[in-house]
Amino acid sequence: MIGWEAIYNVLSSMLPLYVALILGYGSVKWWHMFNPDHCDAINRLNCYFIMPLFSFDFTSRINPYEMNHLFIAADIISKTIILFTITLWANCSIKGNYPWSVTSFSLSSLNNSLIVGVPLMRAMYGSSGENLVILSSILQSLLWNMCLLFMLECHRVKKELDLVIEPSKSAIDVENDGDGGTSTRRTYSVLILLKIVGIKLAKNPNSYGCMLGLSWALVSNRWNLKMPSIIEGSILIMSKAGSGVAMFCMGLFMALQEKIFGCGVMPAVLGIVLRFVVAPATMAIGSFAVGLRGDVLHMVIIQAALPQAVSSFVFAKEYGLHANVLSTA
Repeated sequence: MIGWEAIYNVLSSMLPLYVALILGYGSVKWWHMFNPDHCDAINRLNCYFIMPLFSFDFTSRINPYEMNHLFIAADIISKTIILFTITLWANCSIKGNYPWSVTSFSLSSLNNSLIVGVPLMRAMYGSSGENLVILSSILQSLLWNMCLLFMLECHRVKKELDLVIEPSKSAIDVENDGDGGTSTRRTYSVLILLKIVGIKLAKNPNSYGCMLGLSWALVSNRWNLKMPSIIEGSILIMSKAGSGVAMFCMGLFMALQEKIFGCGVMPAVLGIVLRFVVAPATMAIGSFAVGLRGDVLHMVIIQAALPQAVSSFVFAKEYGLHANVLSTA
């Protein structure tokens, strides 16, 4: 049974997030301090500077030699099931489409493992629950965030390639630009699309934050090294703002909508089902497949049903894809 002290610890981790959200909401709705351009700039600062440093800082502190390999296998199986199902729906259903496939993957795969998961699992299962949810966050940053970014970049580049702005520009010209600029509505090869997406991801700091952090964790734990304080301080001064700025941005976005739940009832219900039903159900399938049982199985399913990751909204806002749905999930 969870005691009052544990409940207080969970609330003390979660409530400050909503203080940041309310401040963001009020700064637009009540005090009129920011306009939409300011909100986009704040979100971009968070997306390309704060979040990569946050990922590096967190990942660099773990011990990768003590990971639960069965949980890793279960997580990969569950996400494979989700990706396969979404791909099948997008290609075989009349209502299937790529934008909603990306959003569905985000809703069913990315959870708030650090801010909500760590204090909750620590209160319920002690250090074993805390370590498992931290491992979940590492996998999320290293694999599934990158998968989401790849899908988002594909969507944005495809839209840019389809624009009718420069009729004389060919697909090869766009490829040589490397920025996926503008071109005519025409047939272009998948290789050109993937090359442009690859160039864009290579320029995105989020592609490196977690990988560099994991590399440092491997080296530092192997040879008992300590990060120089001047480097650590330079990273911490930005990374500590990650969650707060993300929630502030979400408040800004919600204030700019006509309604707090700007996506409507059905998309909001879909988001709830994907996050709190589909995610734990697929995780349970993956866990049974690799033989997880007992308390570990319970922990795995509970962490899969945590609320939506704040980073999902940040990416959705930056790429202009269903941010209204992610802000209510």
